[in-house]
Amino acid sequence: MASDPLGTAPRNQGETVQQTENPATGGGAPSTALPEVLQGYERFRENHYRRLETLFRRLAGGQSPKVLFITCSDSRIDPCLLTQTLPGDLFVVRNAGNIVPEYREDSGECATIEYAVKVLKTPHVVVCGHSGCGAMAGLLDPGQLETLPAVRRWVALSQPALERAQAASGEKLPELVRQNVILQLERLRAYPFISSALESGALRLHGWVYDIGGGTIVEYDPQRRAFSDLASLAGAWA
Repeated sequence: MASDPLGTAPRNQGETVQQTENPATGGGAPSTALPEVLQGYERFRENHYRRLETLFRRLAGGQSPKVLFITCSDSRIDPCLLTQTLPGDLFVVRNAGNIVPEYREDSGECATIEYAVKVLKTPHVVVCGHSGCGAMAGLLDPGQLETLPAVRRWVALSQPALERAQAASGEKLPELVRQNVILQLERLRAYPFISSALESGALRLHGWVYDIGGGTIVEYDPQRRAFSDLASLAGAWA
């Protein structure tokens, strides 16, 4: 597979965007943000769409993704860039803290997971946490969420992971990120249709933690109850 199939690498390595106060938003957003997005769309049309036009025309008729990818909403994570996959390869669910709620019929997350597994028949599900997760940091320090009641209630769904992390030795945030991934895998196994798919061998679950600064991924090994370098567990995808 090409090293950059979507052409998403920075135009100039080391290029930075100057952060300026934007009176229109009242915050520190880059004043050039919207023009850059529009220019990106123009580049997409002129370059990437033309190069992948056959693929896009095929995808217009339907999708058959290989992986249901559940990850955090954090802007530093780009699932397709991270996995070097093309449009149509990943079916993505994103929310603060890559949380999987207990199964219920009125949940957007549950509905999306249900569709991916029962209709699209994705053979793999990945839950991908990441280093420095703000949602997990807020769970560790509730004071950060005093003015964010919706966030506070949402991340509280990972309270069992917090209790496990607090009982473990070592740095709490990295441990909480790992325990949170394990918790979501446990919740997924309790979904009736996932339990059935796992039993029949039609589905496999994977728990990842992505180190943003190091560009590496570790995967949870349920046999060892530990995380190992993803490359060493490639057989789990066979």
